[in-house]
Amino acid sequence: MAKMKSNNDERSRELVANCDHIEKEENNISQSEIEKLILTIRGEQVIIDQDVARLYNVTTKRLNQQANRNSARFPHNFRFVLTKAECDEVVAKCDHLQSLKYRPTLPYAFTEQGIGQLSSVLHSKKAIDTSIKIMNAFVAMRRFMIQNLSILSRIAHIERHQIETDEKIDAILDRMDQAAPKMLPEQIFPTGCVWDAWTYVSDLVRSAKSRIVLIDNFVDDRVLSVLDKRAEGVSATIHTRYNEHFLTDLNKHNAQYPYIKFVQLPLRNHDRFLIIDGKAYLLGASLKDMGVGLCAITEMNATPESILELVTSQ
Repeated sequence: MAKMKSNNDERSRELVANCDHIEKEENNISQSEIEKLILTIRGEQVIIDQDVARLYNVTTKRLNQQANRNSARFPHNFRFVLTKAECDEVVAKCDHLQSLKYRPTLPYAFTEQGIGQLSSVLHSKKAIDTSIKIMNAFVAMRRFMIQNLSILSRIAHIERHQIETDEKIDAILDRMDQAAPKMLPEQIFPTGCVWDAWTYVSDLVRSAKSRIVLIDNFVDDRVLSVLDKRAEGVSATIHTRYNEHFLTDLNKHNAQYPYIKFVQLPLRNHDRFLIIDGKAYLLGASLKDMGVGLCAITEMNATPESILELVTSQ
């Protein structure tokens, strides 16, 4: 009798050693909590090895060692290794699996059949009870999906319909962009089209890459605001007649916004010009009055330097 008791004690110690304190810790996790651990990967419902190990109260390393020692019991449809992309997706979706990012090896995923095999590998009543609880969770999840299949199908249909709608909207917007009026070398604005004229000039200002030069007898704070639409690093210069009120506005502007240079026109000029980088435009009205009356903006063949030379040589 003493010898039989000794053999039983030895076998008990061996099982405990092989199963990493399965008998030492009580696992009180509920079935509903287990259901939350079930993921769908490659069309299969699975639980990641780290979660499986926690359910069985063993380390992940020991769990996989036991499965590897009995590899014939765990074919590919019972247990498989996640790819790097699958692992990254699991980490992104599951906060409690963030530690997978730091594992030296990719995790395993156990299917329902794989869980069923674990009870035969771990050799303990606790392992059998845990396997039954996990498999019941798999069954409950499968039943839930079957019962809600119509709802899930509707959700999938709505998502597909939304994607199709988004694609149609994108196509419509592309056609609208193609049909939208482009910036022409010359543009005529009827009386009252202030917004159209202002938008056209604003687009010209935004298109500047290095410099903007305005030659205009009559300038006010509205002109300063449109020049502020230029990109960072683009210089702005205004050639205009001296006006104390304008200079006050300009000094206040320059104290807060990107600097705009003022150059005194030596003589009164009849025409107005706008220079954008290497292009010169003839303005049919002062910039502040564009669109108030019938006017035009025309791109010139003359170079900006030839116009500036004529202005500064007066």
